[in-house]
Amino acid sequence: MSRRPAIATVLDGLVDMHVHSGPSPFPRRFDHVEAAEDGARIGMRAMVAKSHHHNTQMDVLAMKGRFAGVAAQAYGGIALNSTVGGLNVHAVRMCLRMGGKVVWFPTISSGRHIDCHPEDGAFPTTTVPLTLERIDIVDGTGALKPEAGEILDEIKAQEAVVNGGHMYPEYIRTLFEAAKERGITRMVVSHPDFVIGAEPELCRELIGLGAFVEHEVGMYDPEGTQKWDPKQLLTWIEALGPEHIVLASDFGQKANPKPVDAWLRVAEALLDLGLPEKDLRRMVRDNPTYLLNLDA
Repeated sequence: MSRRPAIATVLDGLVDMHVHSGPSPFPRRFDHVEAAEDGARIGMRAMVAKSHHHNTQMDVLAMKGRFAGVAAQAYGGIALNSTVGGLNVHAVRMCLRMGGKVVWFPTISSGRHIDCHPEDGAFPTTTVPLTLERIDIVDGTGALKPEAGEILDEIKAQEAVVNGGHMYPEYIRTLFEAAKERGITRMVVSHPDFVIGAEPELCRELIGLGAFVEHEVGMYDPEGTQKWDPKQLLTWIEALGPEHIVLASDFGQKANPKPVDAWLRVAEALLDLGLPEKDLRRMVRDNPTYLLNLDA
């Protein structure tokens, strides 16, 4: 008989930095409060609500009354796509000074994302017609645009997280080099093997700049839309080291299961493949706790 603790016990204290709860113009399974409430099943400590279209910190503040009695803390952030004005330091400043924790540089407005999904942001199809404009962080010479640097200065001042979004790997490197020059220590590159196309060697370069590499358990859930093999995730963990990795769900879409269910299934799969419990806890609890500065 296995002497392993229940999976929920192993995940206790989990911090999910990538939850696609609503509202959103993309179809969502539940709102931010309902996502945080469901996290009680695995003792979730905190979550970050992500939207490709708007500042989610204002959602979180608007739902404050409904969060009363919910154990998990919810935070918001802002993705620098065309619907917020792209590289808009004013929008970033408001989000972070109102309590937001993460700034995602262009996701669906990035050139790399548009290359992969040229259907004008239909990722999936939006519930209302929207327009999308490409946003680049570098100028024609490859230098970081001044407005991107100003945003990094605000991120530094507020001790927030800078996320490379869905940009080309070389743009993420340029951004993180500038972040390191400013003394920023909380950097994340999301799903390097989805859309972005960052190979392990480049990820090691980003780690050398101080970044964490975020992998999404939702992509490895057998009941989700991606259904990737968990062995692929374990290979990444072994290649980069759990001390440099953050696991997040990237779930909340209407077509996918709830994040907690993905966490339970994929965590069990990783443990069955031989991942030590301490390494799993580090990636789901300790590393994101540091990134969000929760113990400050």
